Amino acid sequence: MAGAINLCGSMSAALQNLAVSFKDPNHGFLGGSSLKFKDLCWESKLRFSTSSRSARRLGLVVAAVEEEEAISQGSSDGRFYFNFTGFPFPLGPFLNRRTIRTEVVKGSIWLFEQEQALGFSSVSTNIRMTVIKLKSGGLWVHAPIAPTKECIQLLKDLDAPVEYIILPTFAYEHKIFVGPFSRKFPNAKIWVAPRQWSWPLNLPLEFFGIFGAKTLKDEDLSTPWADDIEQKVLSAPEVGLGPYVEVAFYHKRSRSLLVTDAVIFVPRKPPDCIGKDSLLASAKNGLAVKILSKGKEVSEEPVIDNPTNRQKGWERMVLQILFLGPSNLLEPNASFAQMSQKLIVSPIVRTLVFSKVPEKVRDWIDRIGKDWRFKRIIPAHFAAPVNASRSDFMAAFAFLDDLLGERYATRPSLSLLFATIMGKAATYFPPDDMKTLSSLDQFLVSVGAVKKTVSGRRKRKAAF
Repeated sequence: MAGAINLCGSMSAALQNLAVSFKDPNHGFLGGSSLKFKDLCWESKLRFSTSSRSARRLGLVVAAVEEEEAISQGSSDGRFYFNFTGFPFPLGPFLNRRTIRTEVVKGSIWLFEQEQALGFSSVSTNIRMTVIKLKSGGLWVHAPIAPTKECIQLLKDLDAPVEYIILPTFAYEHKIFVGPFSRKFPNAKIWVAPRQWSWPLNLPLEFFGIFGAKTLKDEDLSTPWADDIEQKVLSAPEVGLGPYVEVAFYHKRSRSLLVTDAVIFVPRKPPDCIGKDSLLASAKNGLAVKILSKGKEVSEEPVIDNPTNRQKGWERMVLQILFLGPSNLLEPNASFAQMSQKLIVSPIVRTLVFSKVPEKVRDWIDRIGKDWRFKRIIPAHFAAPVNASRSDFMAAFAFLDDLLGERYATRPSLSLLFATIMGKAATYFPPDDMKTLSSLDQFLVSVGAVKKTVSGRRKRKAAF
């Protein structure tokens, strides 16, 4: 959701709009920009004035990507990967990415996770690639991660060919690895979410090393994986400088829903892929902690490596990812407890994206809830798989009712009515923690970087 700061959220969507909005802002949201550092330097010198210059720039970008791949081969543990990309927020780790593989459904679904850090900060989360074995015997890869030697070997150990590589969003933290990953599997076909864009320059996919990609379409039954996996597209051009796009997938045999940034489940303990050094760095009482300490005395003592400090580091990471500027980083326990262990829409995604297009989001989730009887959800960030039903999923979006008013007040079933009631807790965010994000939203609206709630709909009056 670095794309959403993730982050967002990630762990994704929010960051992109956030970055775009700062214009100077994961979903996060830097609008999908993934220029390499040396390409960025060339961008300041070159213009699109002639076709020859455009071709020259394309050659530079592709060459930089190939160089990045070559460097990634030189690590004894297979985790080295040179990565400096994502203007104005580069995404770490820059040199070393551990990959952890987990089998979710025996012989059918695997999760691959790596750490993802926001720039040079101490804020990290996990980013997830999901791999599904199709009836054809081939592999369907959702949201590729950095193709380190370790990652590729773990994938090859599944002893099946990679047939399809899927980019389910426009968010740059997922887009940047598609090109390098696809070159490891040249026979695989690439499919991408529609309406791809990037910021600060709206570059074609070829500038990201993505060639010959096909576009994912809403409820397309002609895809080569249609017998195994269905898809529904959320495309909302009204959000801001660029559209918010996310494709949800449903693996029918395992009854699994795959999303990118739509919902998250914050685990109580940090993911295994996040290293202790990152957790302890977050546990240190730096400038951000002092600013948000509410006048309390802040200790300057060194941080000792123990379970308590690692947990504190994780809780601080989560609150910064979700709220940007939480009310109290010195004592994060209470706010963290409120946000963890339940299925929610990330505050960043909800505030900067979904609140702007409530009708489109409602139509999308209603179609998901109506057509797909899933029993687990696999997001691209934080915990997965999440044991959750359609009612749990709808409850996470109960905040839409306040935005849409009476037209959407009734539910088609008692189970979804119950979801609305339960959603009151699922969509409650501590008001003090929401202040920074709400102020940012107001600023971005005032400068035109993001839109107000769709005209004609009732804006929320109650506190978060």
